[in-house]
Amino acid sequence: MIATHLIERRALLVATAAIVFALPGRTATTQTQAQTWVDESRDRTLPVLMRWPDGQTPCPLVVYSHGLGGNREGGDVWGQAWQQAGIAVLHVQHPGSDDRLWRDAQGRAPSEILAAMRHGATPAQLLARVADVKFVLDEITRRQQAAPNNAANPWGRVRLNALGMAGHSFGAGTTQALAGERYPVPSELAEPRFKAFAAFSPTMRQSTAGQSPMQEKFARITSPFLSLTGTHDGDPFGDRFAGQVREQVHAGLPPGHKAMLVLDGADHMTFAGVAETIRSNAVLPRAPQAIERESAHHALVAQLTTQWWRAHLMGDAAALGQLGQPQGLGGGDQWAMK
Repeated sequence: MIATHLIERRALLVATAAIVFALPGRTATTQTQAQTWVDESRDRTLPVLMRWPDGQTPCPLVVYSHGLGGNREGGDVWGQAWQQAGIAVLHVQHPGSDDRLWRDAQGRAPSEILAAMRHGATPAQLLARVADVKFVLDEITRRQQAAPNNAANPWGRVRLNALGMAGHSFGAGTTQALAGERYPVPSELAEPRFKAFAAFSPTMRQSTAGQSPMQEKFARITSPFLSLTGTHDGDPFGDRFAGQVREQVHAGLPPGHKAMLVLDGADHMTFAGVAETIRSNAVLPRAPQAIERESAHHALVAQLTTQWWRAHLMGDAAALGQLGQPQGLGGGDQWAMK
């Protein structure tokens, strides 16, 4: 079993996304559909939000995993941008680490809300999230094989050889596990069906004494991997570490199609991808600079991540070239590739 402290040490760091921040309900359309999928083998019900790009031509697909306390509306800004670029996006909601944690604690003191959130940041929940994503891939394949591609069954559009995985905070940790980060578990967490990854606020757990974090944690992550963080993207509750800790994930990855964006002034909630700016509150304070720059930061992240998927899932040479010299970076922003 995963040592409990490996995840609980960062319980608050991943407690982000949706404390009192759920987006309003969305009307289903032919392009955006809210559904409920059931994994009968685990007796587990997963709310999902599916985004289809226009048309009926084949397309890549990205699975998106929300942060602790979030839901299938998480990553709204990114999902819309990728959808408009011709990429299908499936937002998965993870019961047990979703918005039920804080909804059940509404009206309590901030300390009590945070205590409730901790219950979702456990080793068991990480394993459940990884299993959720693996089930989603199996279900997509099953739906594709059930009938040919047509308006009634668009799953035939999905290119199963062009799948990407992304997530924010706890969702970034989920993404890292699926990409191949090592955990002391008997089962295999890595998912080879994914061809590229993007981690919004990647997570860096402490290494065991005597182990190299570079070799022991990340050596198996050989697929294209994009890390996105900011200078204020530290512990969102203020006292555990600064934003630079998240940059260690990129430093620890083996070379070969790895990239990192560090946005000057961006904080943890910048990378949640919520359409409306989330202001500071008693539970989750924010950097004023991050709020001021949020619109510009969102636009840049949407641009770069879209180019990332187009380059690595669609074979777009022009997009790959743009990643070599990205446009729109601010004076204090950093872009690194190796």
